[in-house]
Amino acid sequence: MRKFGLAIFFIATCAYSNGVAAQDSAKTWRCGSTYSDRPCEGGKTVKVDDPRSHEDRRAAEAGAKSNSTQADKLERSRLSLEKAAYDRDRQAAREARSAAMAERRMALSEQQARERATKAAGDPRKSTMSFSSGGSGKSAGDAPAKQKKRKSRDSDAG
Repeated sequence: MRKFGLAIFFIATCAYSNGVAAQDSAKTWRCGSTYSDRPCEGGKTVKVDDPRSHEDRRAAEAGAKSNSTQADKLERSRLSLEKAAYDRDRQAAREARSAAMAERRMALSEQQARERATKAAGDPRKSTMSFSSGGSGKSAGDAPAKQKKRKSRDSDAG
């Protein structure tokens, strides 16, 4: 609808500037979606006289310009808000991925620690005593206190 009004306005402006508007016999024809000053097949005449005063036209143009300026500001504001929301969403997604990765690493670390503990519990303990194959059972480095401890262990177990 706006295009139609705009087209009529431009036609009226052209007609006025060419002096056609001063002639009563000049008419504008609508031929489908185009306008012409000549009749066409299936065309209809269109009234293009603008009854508004010069001040009314000027006020309408100023209003249209103001609306256009306001629309541009609103569009910039909307785009800015959309970009901020997009950036927040990306940051939240990045943080969620990072938290998920940290959680997976922690779970894997805990699983490995449990496996190590299970394996260590199942392995036989290594002796801290050193035994040597000798005739007397005493090695040169053994102290009597160590033998007493060993004997007490042997007597408790047996």
